[in-house]
Amino acid sequence: MQYGGDSDARRRGRAAAEPERQTLVGEQTRLINRIKAILARFGIRSFRLSLRNGADRLIAIRIAEGTPLPDNTRAELHRLLERLDLLRAQIRTIEGDRLRRLAAAPAAPEGPHAMVRLIARVIGVGVETADMLVHEILSCGLRDRRAVARYARLTGSPDESGQRRRERGLARAGSARVRHGRIQLAWRFLLFQKDSALARWFQARMADGRKATRKTMIVALARKLMIALWRLVTTGEAPQGVSLRAA
Repeated sequence: MQYGGDSDARRRGRAAAEPERQTLVGEQTRLINRIKAILARFGIRSFRLSLRNGADRLIAIRIAEGTPLPDNTRAELHRLLERLDLLRAQIRTIEGDRLRRLAAAPAAPEGPHAMVRLIARVIGVGVETADMLVHEILSCGLRDRRAVARYARLTGSPDESGQRRRERGLARAGSARVRHGRIQLAWRFLLFQKDSALARWFQARMADGRKATRKTMIVALARKLMIALWRLVTTGEAPQGVSLRAA
């Protein structure tokens, strides 16, 4: 296998995309869960954290008995919501910087930036995911679809002893963040590309509805999707039935 591409460009992509934003997103999720848990203790499940000025709306909240939230609880929620607003602002700043760097890059017909722009046209794939896929996998000069699946760590992990051979599940080598990102992309693809051939292939094999089948098939879909995106950036062949944004 030949791992081509500019290693320095891949390092720049990782440095721009990953650790900070990923950490902030994780903190945001933990904070949202904590706020929801506090509200649930008072029987409140309709408070929308996605709306702005959440801290100001705390005053109007009434618990089951029709009384306002206790003062200490409201003060704690106020601080948590302010922290949540700060995290969201920082995430937007990082994402905005990424978009500006991509827009400022030369509009070359080939290369990593052109690949990112092309993959980001697939509905359901954001710039963050497209950048990660290009710098981690698709710009590595892989020679065929089998090399793509192996390099993407979406192949089985066989265990052989004598004549006995069994699969030990998905290989765990490589970046866990990238591996999880590919599985999450497969789920998003099913949501936004329901009429595509890959989505129909997945649904046809999920007819039995078993959870074990679902886990196996989403990994298989992620592998097929990676190969389809590799073909898109190397040959221009769009996956069958996939909707693209306007260029």
